[in-house]
Amino acid sequence: MERLICVAIGYLFGLFQTAFIYGKMHGIDIREHGSGNAGTTNTLRVLGTKAGLIVLAGDIIKCILAIVICGAVFGSKHPDEIYLLKLYAAAGAILGHNFPFYLNFKGGKGIAATAGLILSFHPALIPVGVVLFFGAFLTTHYVSLGSLLVYAGLMIQMVVMGQMGFFHTSQAILNEMYIITALLTILAYYKHRENIGRLIRGEERKTYLTKKNKQS
Repeated sequence: MERLICVAIGYLFGLFQTAFIYGKMHGIDIREHGSGNAGTTNTLRVLGTKAGLIVLAGDIIKCILAIVICGAVFGSKHPDEIYLLKLYAAAGAILGHNFPFYLNFKGGKGIAATAGLILSFHPALIPVGVVLFFGAFLTTHYVSLGSLLVYAGLMIQMVVMGQMGFFHTSQAILNEMYIITALLTILAYYKHRENIGRLIRGEERKTYLTKKNKQS
């Protein structure tokens, strides 16, 4: 029951579609411009760096809030399952972001929300996530490549940390955590399937944090 509640809480927070709301405040439906994705990268390309950073912050924060609330509600009652329940909350937030029911299930790709997961789940996840994303982005300017590497790193870290005892829980709970992380990774790669094709063909569009971005 707690698992379903955490997913529901996460989904409710995920429904706060920062890119869509920000776009509407500026007279557009972000899903009808650029790549059509209601996320940080498309907002940055269409509306500029400031807009992209605002959307990024909003999408990160909504996942963090879902995790924090579920941790506060269930932490004392289920200390051995707290990381699992946080993961369910994050999964719900990512699903809400990707598939908002009131926008015909057309949302974003969940990477900024995943950043919220990495930032609030366990401190050990942060350095690797930062290095993988910014290492790839700053050298290639491919947001998609950085995003895919982050998920690959998250999957590996989750298993390594789990087996090393970082999460202080049973193997059965760890296995459940690995399955959830694997499903989120599969979802992220599926949502990026067109980007992967363009990366392979050398046709992926680069993204910049300057005016050059809009000209690329």
